Amino acid sequence: MIRENLAATGLPSENYQLRVQDVFTAIGQLAEMAEEFDLILADPPFGEKNVGRRSNSLSQSYSMKDGCLLTEIGGALCLGHTKRDTLTIPNVWNEVKVMKHGDSMMRFLRRAGKGEA
Repeated sequence: MIRENLAATGLPSENYQLRVQDVFTAIGQLAEMAEEFDLILADPPFGEKNVGRRSNSLSQSYSMKDGCLLTEIGGALCLGHTKRDTLTIPNVWNEVKVMKHGDSMMRFLRRAGKGEA
């Protein structure tokens, strides 16, 4: 479905990458190649319920990364998780927007600049 939607946009294929693999493996590979992106969409599988305590989910683990794959200015991370997943967003991120739909949440984060957070 994602491939079909990307094709429907008419954007040149070199403007995006779709990876279906372990996110932490992908991060390592992309960092080694010094890749940078304006937008990263991360929607990992929902894990166990973490209500009232810090999450151990893939969403929490991913949010702990420093955003090194994002472009310095304007790069954004859209991170999906479930409402029942109590995330702690580290100071390396500024939360720009939160969207909720049913049990799903999408957090839009930007890397915090020097002196921010």
